[in-house]
This record gives sequence, C-alpha cells and structure tokens, in this order.
Amino acid sequence: MEIKLLRADISDAKELHAMQVESFAELLVKYQDYDTNPANEDISKIESRLSQDDSYYYFICLGQKKVGAVRVIDHKQAGKSKWISPIFVLPQFCGKGIAQQAIHLCERKHGKTGWELATILQEEKNCYLYEKMGYVSTGRMKSINERLTLVYYEKT
Repeated sequence: MEIKLLRADISDAKELHAMQVESFAELLVKYQDYDTNPANEDISKIESRLSQDDSYYYFICLGQKKVGAVRVIDHKQAGKSKWISPIFVLPQFCGKGIAQQAIHLCERKHGKTGWELATILQEEKNCYLYEKMGYVSTGRMKSINERLTLVYYEKT
C-alpha cells in the first residue's frame, strides 16, 4: 500500500473541507466540542490557512485516491517547532496505517525533529499512534469540555 502526499492549494478548499467534515463528524457527535472540532469549521478557515506562507496542506493519497489530508505549519526557522494540525483519514480508510505513513512522509519533507501536535486524550488509539512514532507527551493538557481534553506531544 503506497501512500503519497499531494500538495493542496486554494482551489482545493471545498474538497478539503468536505473531507474534513466527514472525517471529524463522529468525534463531533461523541465529544460535542462545537467550538473546536474541525467538522464544525467554516470553509473560510481552511481558505485562510491555505493562504498562509508557513502552511502546507497535503492530500494523503492511496494510489490515485484521496483518502485524507494533513496540514503542516513550518516556519522554516531554527528553533521554531513544526505543527501537524489537522491530520485526518476518511472513516472507510481508518485503521490501515495510513496516518502513520503520512506523518513519516511529512517528516521526510519538513525534517525529522522539532514537531508538535495535540490530540484528544480520550482517543487512546491516537495517543498510541503518536507515542509509537516517537512523540512524547509534554505534560500540557487543555480541557475543552467535560468530555474532551487535549494532550500535547512533541518530537525533538
């Protein structure tokens, strides 16, 4: 199963938005985090991110099929961390190691160290994925509501 990254641009905003909504819809229902869940974001937020100089959106492709996306924030400055936010895989493609491969590809493109990300503490599979890939919890947590807490990770 070969995964590749395809750089997205502003003309891809509608497609990215639709995929993001589909990918995060179940978590929105589960955690009811209406102010922070990517499924509840307006398309203008994606358009704004696509316009930023330090923002890199990539479609995650399995062969010719777009199965998810990842955004990397890379200031390309020594001492400044790179961020992964968001990363998602369409529900029908989850559990196949696609996100892990996509992160490895991002690390090859943007450097293997100096990364940060946040994920849902209650989603143990997400935490396991990042820890297996060498990301370490910073100890920082942010409560979004009584159901959801974000946990922050880094890879130095």
